[in-house]
Amino acid sequence: MSIILPVLLLSAAFVPASAIPGGQRCDPALIPIVFVHGFLASGDTYAGQVVRFSSQGYCASHLHVFDWNTLGGGPKAAIGKLDERINQILARTKSQKVHLVGHSAGGGLGYAYLADSARAQKVARYVHIGSGPQPGSAGAKGEVPTLNIYSEDDLVVKGKDIPGATNVQMKGLDHYQVATSGATFDVMFDFFNPGRSRLAVKGEKAKNAGISGRVLTLGENTPQAGAKVQVYALDPTSGFRKQQQPDVVLTADSAGYWGPWSAKRGTFYEFCVETGKAGELPVHYYREPFQGTNSLVYLRTLPGAGSPAGLLLAALPRKDDQSVLAVFSSSRAVIHGRDSLSANGQDLSSSALCPAAKTVIAMFLYDNGDGQTTLAPHNNFQVMRSFLTGVDWFAPAAPPASLRLRLNGRTLNVPNWSAAKSGVSVAVFE
Repeated sequence: MSIILPVLLLSAAFVPASAIPGGQRCDPALIPIVFVHGFLASGDTYAGQVVRFSSQGYCASHLHVFDWNTLGGGPKAAIGKLDERINQILARTKSQKVHLVGHSAGGGLGYAYLADSARAQKVARYVHIGSGPQPGSAGAKGEVPTLNIYSEDDLVVKGKDIPGATNVQMKGLDHYQVATSGATFDVMFDFFNPGRSRLAVKGEKAKNAGISGRVLTLGENTPQAGAKVQVYALDPTSGFRKQQQPDVVLTADSAGYWGPWSAKRGTFYEFCVETGKAGELPVHYYREPFQGTNSLVYLRTLPGAGSPAGLLLAALPRKDDQSVLAVFSSSRAVIHGRDSLSANGQDLSSSALCPAAKTVIAMFLYDNGDGQTTLAPHNNFQVMRSFLTGVDWFAPAAPPASLRLRLNGRTLNVPNWSAAKSGVSVAVFE
């Protein structure tokens, strides 16, 4: 069966965490869901989807993301760890099966996992999102009911109908949006819950929001045990800290998890992450205000030069006279002609920097050494066909000033930290 769904861009936006109904009781009888991310991504790909499923009565114990190293041997290398995670979830929830969701490279992992009949018996239904074509439904004999969701505007993976699966073709969604959109949630919910009516969604009324997450390395998703997370409330007009002492200091556990912590809704925060390892500088995260509970606030550190991602980022300067900034759009790519991204008024969403085929999710802004801004792509990032790019952009580290970032009418202000002393700053747009 094949269905074509046109999707308005506004409907595909991230649903705020305030969608979690206040005081609603969850249903432990619902089948747990395991979400698997794609290449270079992490579990926070599904932050919006977890909020949406929570709003429909799913318990926190029944919603899980699986972080894996997409640079370390491909899907086959991760099968054993995924199986271990699913076994743990089944034991803890006393469920007979889980639902499994795989996006992009995670779809390859999903099919590889389900190719074994014993493993396939642990999965009730499987959702294949923005991933490669397959000869039939998942399972050794195609026995696992499969939902295949893809977008005709996905220019990274060319999806098509899978024989025997329920096929849903979206319109207007880029490769990342097809995993994060509300329209995708609607289709997944109906597939997992045939005939079940939706609950009325109520907004949270509490002044504070429960926040927690994980500290991992970019790309490899290696847990950063013992990492220190310092949280500062900010002046929204400048991005500067309101006080010198952090509001709270949290420590990542052996698996990189930190929190929970109670954030004030509507407040801008900085999350400063320090691993304490020799030679590793802090990473400063600047986020839009939390509107509700979010258990998937991921803070990525930069891997060492010995890793594939580390080699790519080795060119980031550590100079006292300039700032290094990264912009991460966490629920959709930045695409020329559709999106508008600027830094201090300079257009970063040009056809040269953000063509549709590039599907830019993260952009690193730093100078090439001449103290000038040309907005030319950095050569070392040209090896990346998708997702990451680097731009020649000079931001002096003195005197103290705000770097103003705007994405589609929303603004984040970031201080001009010295790259030599304070590392990289990351502006995260939901």
